[in-house]
Amino acid sequence: QVQLVESGGGLVQAGGSLRLSCAASGSIFSINAMGWYRQAPGKQRELVAVIISGGSTNYADSVKGRFTISGDNAKNTVYLQMNSLKPEDTAVYYCNARVVPLAGLTYEYTYWGQGTQVTVSS
Repeated sequence: QVQLVESGGGLVQAGGSLRLSCAASGSIFSINAMGWYRQAPGKQRELVAVIISGGSTNYADSVKGRFTISGDNAKNTVYLQMNSLKPEDTAVYYCNARVVPLAGLTYEYTYWGQGTQVTVSS
């Protein structure tokens, strides 16, 4: 089993910044990817940003140029630096990890954090 613990959400004014963190622990041999998703009230969960093992990243068009995802492999931790926040960024942000739990396995498991609220006031 793998646990994802998120931190860093909160209330911020439009134009402000927040930094989210997500630390993975438990039965981990390797992590193929970690990322952030968000879900606003009445909307579907959507990808915000993902970082693949090796360092490549992918972002939703709506956050490109404002958000930066990074990772610390030694700590199994992923960060999301969010700048120039807008009210439409308000949502619950969920950490996601694709994990290979044991050496020799060829499949991965997907895990989710409990979510952290980000609220941007206008």
